[in-house]
Amino acid sequence: MVRDAVETHFADAVGALTPGPPRDPGLPVRPGTGLTGARCRELFAVQLGSRLLDVAARLMRERDEGFYTIGSSGHEGNAAVAAALRVDDPALLHYRSGAFYLTRSAQAGRLAEEGLRDVLLGIAASAEEPIAGGRHKVFGHPGLAVVPQTSTIASHLPRAVGVGFAIERARMLGLPSPWPGDAVAVCSFGDASMNHASALTGLNTAAYGRFRGLQIPVLFVCEDNGLGISVKTPPEWVAQARHPLLEYFQADGCDLAETYDAALRAVEHVRVNRAPAFLHLRTVRLMGHAGSDVEIGYRTRREIAADLDRDPLVRTARLLVEAGLAAPDELLARYEAERDHVLKLASECERRPRLTTAAEVMAPLAPRRPEAVAAEALRSAPVEARERAFATLPEQEGRLTVAQAVNRALADAMALDPGVLVFGEDVARKGGVYGVTRGLLRRFGAERVFDMLLDEQAILGLALGAGVSGLLPVPEIQYLAYLHNALDQIRGEASTMQFFSQGAYRNPLVVRVASYAYQKGFGGHFHNDNSIAALRDIPGVIVASPARPDDAAAMLRTCLAAARADGSVCVFLEPIALYHTRDLYEEDDGGWLAPYVPPARWAETHVPVGRARAYGDGRDLTIVTYGNGLRMSLRAAVKLTAEDMGCRVLDLRWLSPLPVDDLMRAAELTGRVLIADETRHSGGVSESVIAALVDNGFRGPIARVTSQDSFVPLGPAADTVLLSESDIERAARKLLRA
Repeated sequence: MVRDAVETHFADAVGALTPGPPRDPGLPVRPGTGLTGARCRELFAVQLGSRLLDVAARLMRERDEGFYTIGSSGHEGNAAVAAALRVDDPALLHYRSGAFYLTRSAQAGRLAEEGLRDVLLGIAASAEEPIAGGRHKVFGHPGLAVVPQTSTIASHLPRAVGVGFAIERARMLGLPSPWPGDAVAVCSFGDASMNHASALTGLNTAAYGRFRGLQIPVLFVCEDNGLGISVKTPPEWVAQARHPLLEYFQADGCDLAETYDAALRAVEHVRVNRAPAFLHLRTVRLMGHAGSDVEIGYRTRREIAADLDRDPLVRTARLLVEAGLAAPDELLARYEAERDHVLKLASECERRPRLTTAAEVMAPLAPRRPEAVAAEALRSAPVEARERAFATLPEQEGRLTVAQAVNRALADAMALDPGVLVFGEDVARKGGVYGVTRGLLRRFGAERVFDMLLDEQAILGLALGAGVSGLLPVPEIQYLAYLHNALDQIRGEASTMQFFSQGAYRNPLVVRVASYAYQKGFGGHFHNDNSIAALRDIPGVIVASPARPDDAAAMLRTCLAAARADGSVCVFLEPIALYHTRDLYEEDDGGWLAPYVPPARWAETHVPVGRARAYGDGRDLTIVTYGNGLRMSLRAAVKLTAEDMGCRVLDLRWLSPLPVDDLMRAAELTGRVLIADETRHSGGVSESVIAALVDNGFRGPIARVTSQDSFVPLGPAADTVLLSESDIERAARKLLRA
């Protein structure tokens, strides 16, 4: 079997080492370090296992039995980082963390073979792999406090800050947590990832929190190999670009003893001071970026050789040999024996079952248990707690607006569950730009209602870290357009967590978003945005779109219940233009107000995920709509009915998943469907509604009327591109005449 340059170099370099005088393994492996000889031998075994996993991955790929070859070779020094931490310190690791994972596995008392098999099953995409079940090759394990991360560049740093924040916030609130009260959150990433916006968000958020006096025990570990696939990182860039307010530690990541000492100092700083820190490890990358990467196409032979000379496995072997703790031939024999063992394990893993059906693949994506959600949604705080939370119980206030209904439902949720946190830009002291969270800070305190820095990635990252740590975050994004600044926190991080952990980890989440257009006399395209296509494209995410006050309260309770019961990721789209609307047909008719339902009636008014709401009993036309379209459609339907054109209106309420059963029932009742869609003509909700109708066998006439494929301009010009009540009337008449 042909061996590559890395294996050959290891054999040659170790064979040439000169043994030193014997040293007590209980003493430091060399003067000045805290790493003992015995610990060095243990970590060498882990580093060797990690290296051989990369060898096995490439051989498995050659046989078409392995499907992931991004390896950890050159980064084996991260074994020392794991050794400096506890097994219950939550870890969010990047894809070159093989030695860290094997060290953590050994710390938990597992056999070396168990950690190796975990990784090999992942490479083989086996359904028996213990974390992702063959869905992706990730480092993760619930018993090891390793939270799985995808390959999205640096997207996990904001979440890591959230985990550190949640450790302290849970301790402060006296709430249960999966992490000990003195735990340290650690996340690792590469030097190229340092340049990504999500990395900068994570570093800046941690520094900002510390600057504000918050305790955020998170250790950032940058493993700097000087390359982002083929693009070189300028020398000293990481050292210069790291955030100046973060305590900085550095080490040669190829030197196990130096890395261990620096990691111990960094971890102690974070654990004792409950403050973030940055550990910079200078490493090398061996074997290329992945198995298909031909380095000679963009690196010189001298550069490749220089990295080989810094091989961390060779350098740890040198530590052992020069300390008289091992002989060169002993280490080479160990390498060969372990190599045979790992390759045999790989062959076994190749034969293990793989996922074979869509149902198997999708099983952990977004579990839905409607009965459990319904039961959870009916829970309310004791009467005494509700009376403390409300000056006047909301059911005694009379009819409320949408904004008031959301506010009261949030307060009810916070009175019930001390783990509910409400945060975002302007939500605390100001009470939200539109007053939706007004009074919550006074009632529940700054530990649970707080303002965030102006960064949507930071807001969502904090929420994801809080969710995976056992809290129930309800972050607010101030405008729909701003959600797109941070959408990968939902797409790449939130929605994938259960999928890549088979439900072992969850991030229950309800993201409130001030949404849509129709703000008269205000806005422009960032404050009047009507694009939600990117949200509806994310598998498993629940997208709720209430329009009326009673629906807003009931649907928010459902989303919170789905988050608690199923770990669901919910996006709650609140129509800004309807926040304070009071009237429906005429001035002062109060037709858009609704009473707040008391807890005793929550069962009868529960709104399950994916259930629509029908208005009217006309037999000529069904108008399907949602959001601002509901009010316009109801007004249009009254005019049409007065002209003997019987209409009924169906409010979808849930945009993902669509309420297909209710849609089909309403469509069949009239045989004609008009979709009134305030989103854009291309990529809007109406396209999916038509597809659902056709896919499920509806054969009657279908038409749609939408907003234009345009950004929303400032002032009255907005009316030229947005769906209007008159548009709905004209389209309805046309369809009824057809």
